[in-house]
Amino acid sequence: MTSVTESPGERPAAPARFLGSSAGRALMVVVVLLATIGGAGGLALARDSGARSAERPEGCVAPDRRVQLYAVELPRDPATNQIRLGYGLTPQTASYPGPTMEMIEGECLAITLHNQVPVATLEQLRTDPTHPLGVSLHAHGIKYTQQSDGTVHSGSYVPPGASRTYTWFAKPRDSRGSQGTAGYWWYHDHTVGGPHGTQGLGAGLFGGLVVRRQGDVRPDRTYVTAFGDRQTINLRRSQDADKCDEANPQPGPTCMIAKIGERIEFIVIGIGNDMHTFHLHGHSWADTRTGMVEGANKALIDSIPIIDNRTLGPGDSFGVQVLAGDSVGPGHWMLHCHMQFHSDQGMSTMLHVLDENGAMPPHGGPVPTAPAGSGSATAGDAAATHNNHR
Repeated sequence: MTSVTESPGERPAAPARFLGSSAGRALMVVVVLLATIGGAGGLALARDSGARSAERPEGCVAPDRRVQLYAVELPRDPATNQIRLGYGLTPQTASYPGPTMEMIEGECLAITLHNQVPVATLEQLRTDPTHPLGVSLHAHGIKYTQQSDGTVHSGSYVPPGASRTYTWFAKPRDSRGSQGTAGYWWYHDHTVGGPHGTQGLGAGLFGGLVVRRQGDVRPDRTYVTAFGDRQTINLRRSQDADKCDEANPQPGPTCMIAKIGERIEFIVIGIGNDMHTFHLHGHSWADTRTGMVEGANKALIDSIPIIDNRTLGPGDSFGVQVLAGDSVGPGHWMLHCHMQFHSDQGMSTMLHVLDENGAMPPHGGPVPTAPAGSGSATAGDAAATHNNHR
């Protein structure tokens, strides 16, 4: 760094009276400031002028990856005629919830959202005729500037037919006290219908987000389960939440399968207004960030509780990893809310653990069905429910 202190022999000649005057002192202040800014590479100017990027949070110099995301209208619910919207990496692959976003701490992600939802559909979902039409992308857990907040009040939404880039930063831990961003989160619309995006959430505009730490063990499969109002998992109840083809099961939002011994990850989201509990039969997990215990510190391992049921409130999210069929073998393992009247109303699905050959095990009894009159969430849910997957 250039010093602003000069020896008498190096100082430029100047009349002593001028340097002692007010004008002289002012000139010397300017010289000192210029020398300081130049010697610091312009950092002082950048700090004082508020030159921090409005598009990128501190720590994100430039995006490490870029993703294209599309918001589209999907076929309406055949039982209720409710509007369905979804996010997708292509318009053709949009679903509810949308694709699971995965980041590593320290990574910066730029997501360009393209709004392809028809104007007429957005108008139908709008609760206030003065509310602007658009969709947005709002994330939990990670860092972003207000230009990526995804809210109407910040102007960070996408009008029909337009596109907008949102920048997310998975900030790591640092020595200043930041705890980092590793965890299980979610993203969703915050614009459709009203300023909180309630109608967009109820229609299906949401998805899972996981931020990993360097060295985290990766799962073989990840599933998102959103527990919502009207006793729904992923916007569906019972048989509508589990549509696996017995002969040729394919993993997806309504078919959760795993070969025995695989490491399975669940991103669990609470969407809506009700309290729920997440319970998986035949499996348990550690009450840690990932649901697993890593390392060989016996004292630490012994201090961590093992659980198989966890309470989930509105807006909450957490993740668990389990070894499919660990000690219990292949089977159809129920995944449901343990609030009894919720499960009685169909808030239940299955994790199908396949055998070593990938074959679906036989059913040992009748497949649970939803009570009469249930099924997918009704049209009224669009104003109150926030759910998941398709």
